[in-house]
Amino acid sequence: MKSEKNRELFAILEVSRVLTASFDLEENLTSAMKTLSEELEMQRGCVYLLEPVSGELKIVAAHGLSRDEIRKGKYRIGEGIVGRVMETAEPMLVPDIGDEPKFLNRTGSRPDKEGISFLCHPIELKGEVLGVISVDRIYSSEHGGVDDDIRVLGIVSSLIAQFVGLWRIFREADSEREELRRQLKDRFSVPNLIGESPRFQAVLKMITKVAVTDATVLLLGESGTGKELMARTIHYQSARAEGPFVAVNCAALPENLLEMELFGAEKGAYTGATEKRIGRFERARGGTIFLDEIGELPLSVQAKLLRVLQEKTFERLGSSEPLKADLRILAATNRNLIDEVKRGNFREDLYWRLNVVSIRLPALRERKEDIPHLVNFYLRRFNKKYRKQMVISGDAMQSFMDHSWPGNIRELANTLERLVIMAEGNRITARDFQMDMLSLDTEKPSEAGLTVGEPRALSKEVESMEKERIMNALREHNFIQARAARALGITPRQLGYRLKKYGLKVPS
Repeated sequence: MKSEKNRELFAILEVSRVLTASFDLEENLTSAMKTLSEELEMQRGCVYLLEPVSGELKIVAAHGLSRDEIRKGKYRIGEGIVGRVMETAEPMLVPDIGDEPKFLNRTGSRPDKEGISFLCHPIELKGEVLGVISVDRIYSSEHGGVDDDIRVLGIVSSLIAQFVGLWRIFREADSEREELRRQLKDRFSVPNLIGESPRFQAVLKMITKVAVTDATVLLLGESGTGKELMARTIHYQSARAEGPFVAVNCAALPENLLEMELFGAEKGAYTGATEKRIGRFERARGGTIFLDEIGELPLSVQAKLLRVLQEKTFERLGSSEPLKADLRILAATNRNLIDEVKRGNFREDLYWRLNVVSIRLPALRERKEDIPHLVNFYLRRFNKKYRKQMVISGDAMQSFMDHSWPGNIRELANTLERLVIMAEGNRITARDFQMDMLSLDTEKPSEAGLTVGEPRALSKEVESMEKERIMNALREHNFIQARAARALGITPRQLGYRLKKYGLKVPS
């Protein structure tokens, strides 16, 4: 036989265990009251919580009561013993409920009230009374005293208060998460994508079709055409919308860290690995992983990615245990992967695995009729951001239409943001646009007083110096463009643009 103290301690530990089993309020509290009944012979137990809207105490969990009896258990603050404990925040004991007129027996669960004692304790957290816990007790010579029961009930009520506080935080966070997910789904919906040109509408039609499937998608297009936006739209319009969206820029991660970042690593897998590291593929479980700049992946990592696509499994560094890759893969590149395959820089089998559905996003110069819509969209955004009321003149809009936009939508957005900040007054003119373009054009001198021949000479000199620095950086890093770009302080995309601009050939 357990001693009374041991029984109390075991009951408290068991209540603590069931309250931390999940965030199911009714199930956990019911299990707690059942434990008190089984371990300490407290025949009936109820947990009442205050409903802020109605101002009533209602039973949220009980042991020893039917569903109908639970439904009847409602009290106003100050009403009956339960309401009185809520009002005073002090525990109460009724030695015999048959002799206590204030005991209302609302639930009707005690047809014979004689000889039943009723213990009631407030559930309090940081000075706020959240509700009340009550139990029935029939005392005999074998039981401990009333003081012992009140003490145990006080400990249990404290545990319940902590659980209810955590449950409230969890419920609010879950509600906020659902609201954010809904907002993201609305934001990354096809109707919110800006563009009415036939080329862009054709892209949207493909996005709509492919989003509802789980197919791998390869997004193609120049830098700044909105490949990540399209990837997010595919994800949030898919059956995986409630799962995570994990974006990885393959060109931005150092080559020696890329494999670990993607697939994770076990403790001790490499020098300094003091704990297990979760990779991006593991984080994306149940959702989507977006591999931007897929053409920058080294061949060693390409082989592992191929296995993920073929077998739907991967392994952390330092482990031989396969992990299931329950995710969708979206990839993007501004490179011609067929050319990369011919040069030996990209695996042909991986290319065909990725290229289940390929969608080419048109450059902005190919969809000029969409420029006014984009300008007005970003103008509203930046007016709101900087608390301005800028408008754009007709000649300025024409300047936007006439520009070639080598940086595509990203360049347009950055240009408009600068103009909103820098333009005089509340009107953006063609002159504002031209001055902004002039300040960014390295081939045009910004200082007055140069002779007619000087601008050409200066631009050629700048071009020659830039080409020399690029080639030197490439040689120093064995013609690995991602490393050379980091050494030059630019992105791989910017380096690729300059290589194309100057017609520089890079050995494979």
